[in-house]
Parts: sequence; C-alpha cells; structure tokens
Amino acid sequence: MLYITLILCFFASILLTPLVKKLAFKIGATDKPNKRKVHQNIMPRLGGLAIFLSFLIGMFVLHPNVAFHWEVLLGSFIIILTGAIDDVKEISPKVKLAGQVLAAYIVVVMGDLNVEFINLPFGGEINFGVLSIPLTMIWIVGITNAINLIDGLDGLAGGVSTIALFTIAAMAGVMGQTYVMIVALIVAVSTIGFLFYNFYPAKIFMGDTGALFLGFIIAVLSLLGFKGITFISLVIPVIILGVPISDTFFAIVRRLVNKQPLSAPDKSHMHHCLLRVGFSHRQAVLLIYVMSAIFGLAAFIFSQATVWGSLIVIAALVLAIELIVEKIGLIREDYKPLIKFVKGLRPVNMKNR
Repeated sequence: MLYITLILCFFASILLTPLVKKLAFKIGATDKPNKRKVHQNIMPRLGGLAIFLSFLIGMFVLHPNVAFHWEVLLGSFIIILTGAIDDVKEISPKVKLAGQVLAAYIVVVMGDLNVEFINLPFGGEINFGVLSIPLTMIWIVGITNAINLIDGLDGLAGGVSTIALFTIAAMAGVMGQTYVMIVALIVAVSTIGFLFYNFYPAKIFMGDTGALFLGFIIAVLSLLGFKGITFISLVIPVIILGVPISDTFFAIVRRLVNKQPLSAPDKSHMHHCLLRVGFSHRQAVLLIYVMSAIFGLAAFIFSQATVWGSLIVIAALVLAIELIVEKIGLIREDYKPLIKFVKGLRPVNMKNR
C-alpha cells in the first residue's frame, strides 16, 4: 500500500502544480525580479501548495494512527497558511515568525514533542528542565528558516530538502520509526513531482509556502526520528541538514561582521557565492545537491560509528565546511585563515633562494 501511495503522491504533485501555477497568477502570488533576485521575469510562486496537497492525499490514504499525527497536520496547515499569505501579500518578518512559532507550539506542546535531556558520550547528562520546550521550538523555527534561506536558485531548496527527507526516511526505517519513514517518503516524492516544474529553468517557484513547509516538516521529523536521549541522536539531524544550517550560520556571522541587522537580506548565500566564482546556475544547484548527499552519507556513518569515530566524522565535516566557506567567500572574500595557514606550511621553493 505504501508504494501505491507514493506513486499516487508523485503524480498528484505533477498534476496539481500547473493548477497551482494558474492560481498563483490569478491571486497575485508572483515574484518580481530585483537586484537581489537571480531570475529576470515575473514568476508565479505558491508552488509549495502542490507539495502540501499531495502530502495530504498521502496522509488521507494511509491514515497513520499515532498520538501526535493530528498535531503535525495542524502545525503544517498553520505553516502553509503563513507561507501562502506571505507569497500573496509579503507580510512582515514578525508576523511570519509568529506563524512559525504557533506551528512549533502546536507540535511541541500539544503533541508533546520536546527533548528534555541528553546523555553525554563520556558520561553525565544535560537536563534542559524548563528550557526543553523553548529550545525544541527554537530548533523547529530555526530549521524552518534555514530551508527558506537557501531557496534562492531554481530547484535548490526542493532538491536539498528531498535529499534530507530520503536520508531521514532511510535512517528511520533502520531504527524502526515507521511513521517518520512514511511521512518523509511522502513529502519527498511530492517534492520530486514539483521539481519537474521547479528545476532550472523553473516554471514556478515553491515560494514561502513550500520552503517553510519543507523546513517545518524536516525539523519535526528529525525530532520524531532521532528523539533519543543521547548526544549522538541529537547531532544526527544537524549533520543531515548540514548545508542549510551552515549557510544560515555563516549568514548570521556575515551580518554580524558587516554590522547588518540579522534579518537584512543579502546576495551572499552559498548559492550566490558559487555563481560569483564562476559556476553556472545548474552547476551551482547540482554541486549543492552533491554536498547535501555527502552530509546525508556522513550522518549515516556517524550513527554507526564509535564515539571516537563520530568525533573524527564531525572534525572532517567542520574542516570541509571551513575550506568551502573560505574558497567561495561566504563570509568575506578576504576571509581565508585556514587557506593562508596551509599555504604558510608549504616548503620554500629552493630555486627562489
């Protein structure tokens, strides 16, 4: 039944997307080009509605019976409503954040989904106490916005989200988390159907409707799937979402360094930097896909490794991220401490003596 449902959701997304495109033009949910945007023509957004409707079809067919299911659906609806209103009217960041907080509250408090404590790898534990609920909500809101921030090139957010969802589904299947696996697969195939229209050159954008929904559902599923009480289970979703989390982290650093407001938009995200150093639109998207897949594979290796092996994986990822950041100028073009350090270690050319 699952395979039939996945096929149904895939084709539902393909059939619904052109209808949503017509609706977007009709209600004015369009994206006009400006100096911060890559596209040159007026584009319909709201495409995430097709993903969400396909997701609902899958949920209706399978009708999973778990305690927190309806809270997940209700939170998703709040997120979709928030994104759709923003796609049409461009609401203020505060109003958009309020919608995200409400959705997170529904899942965390009403659905009783919060991380109360974790066991540390070398003994001892961290008990979050009264901070468990706000910290869990911050995680959901943070990941929701991380996916939204990378939605800057055709097919980018959809592809990265799909890779993350398949990684979560695979690991959830291994761990026996059936509900997480089913929901992740349904959202993934629904997103693939949408990517037929969203990959470069895009015919429609997913808009905040899609980016916020994908970020929200990934954040919730990562908590459901890896809601263990160990440090390892807490780090796994961070690794899976390494690309959007890294991009968001360095966007914050970049704005602090440049003394800009944290909410100030710019054209220096990872995908912008790749375009600036010479990659084409398609190449930049595919390169970030590859990076996302590597993070997904690293998360799986991390989950199976010993404590010391896990630390080696984290160290290798941090080193790789720093090299990429310096190479493409993600913070500043002159920020290259590691590259300069490595160059300083090179032996002096004897011919120049």
